[in-house]
Amino acid sequence: MQRGVVVIPKSVHEDRMKQNFDVFDFSLTQEDMDKIKTMDIGHSEIVNHFDPQWIKSLHTWKF
Repeated sequence: MQRGVVVIPKSVHEDRMKQNFDVFDFSLTQEDMDKIKTMDIGHSEIVNHFDPQWIKSLHTWKF
């Protein structure tokens, strides 16, 4: 949130949901922010969202 990135936490437990909302009482140091920034490689290493075959296979999944 400090970087302006949308955060979408997931939980079905009420106590965890409350914890997820309780994030406004601290901030990271600039050093921590710089370290986190180096982790952003600009793409997913798990899924290639630009691969037509991958996208096509998503349409076959049943949920």
